[in-house]
Amino acid sequence: MPQNKHLHLNSAASHTAKIIKFCYFILAVLLMGCGNEKSSEKTKEQNSDREDTTVVSENSKTKTILCFGDSITAGYGLDDSNEAYPALLQKKIDSMELNYTVINSGLSGETTAGGRSRLSWVMKQKVDVFLLELGGNDGLRGIPLTETRANLKAIIETVQTQSPGTRIILAGMELPPNMGKDYTTEFRELFAEIASQYDVAFIPFILKDVGGIKALNQNDGIHPTAEGHQIVANTVWEVLRPMISE
Repeated sequence: MPQNKHLHLNSAASHTAKIIKFCYFILAVLLMGCGNEKSSEKTKEQNSDREDTTVVSENSKTKTILCFGDSITAGYGLDDSNEAYPALLQKKIDSMELNYTVINSGLSGETTAGGRSRLSWVMKQKVDVFLLELGGNDGLRGIPLTETRANLKAIIETVQTQSPGTRIILAGMELPPNMGKDYTTEFRELFAEIASQYDVAFIPFILKDVGGIKALNQNDGIHPTAEGHQIVANTVWEVLRPMISE
């Protein structure tokens, strides 16, 4: 009888280990971002860390700025997440001794549909400024613009409904010309149209003075280098600073 019990325990332990390995596999698939395979593991670890810090304690006395986006916000490919533009915004805020905490809720590979589905989780906390930076992956994948437009609108409407006092910033994006003139033009214009419709603050192109400049982008030509993120931070700061300095 003791021997059978020992075999049973070993079998159960083996079964449990298989389940755990399968769960890790599923998690890895869900967190796959865009970019090359060499950097994917680092990206998933960075995103995992950010997901853990997305929700701030309700007892926090500081106001919250939530950067809700994709790999641009996540800081994909950077050696240090402190080089990404949300962390650089925090440094600017700290230098002015303003009572705000910047939360990086960027997820590499995120689409507007993905952002819409995880919005309820990040909005469990009180958010004072909501920076919406999504849509780039929709465009690169050729997702119908009607879907992108509907998802962005739904995200903004959800934030406005759940947290009427939250100020929203919509960050626009542009696509490379190889996606076709009609598609790229309509894609660029939909951000301005949505910002106007919902009367939210607007950044026409978050990669202004960075997009298409080889020296400021990584080898994939899409994700900014550390130097590129400094410029992105300055672009966002132009719109954010007046909001939080009032």
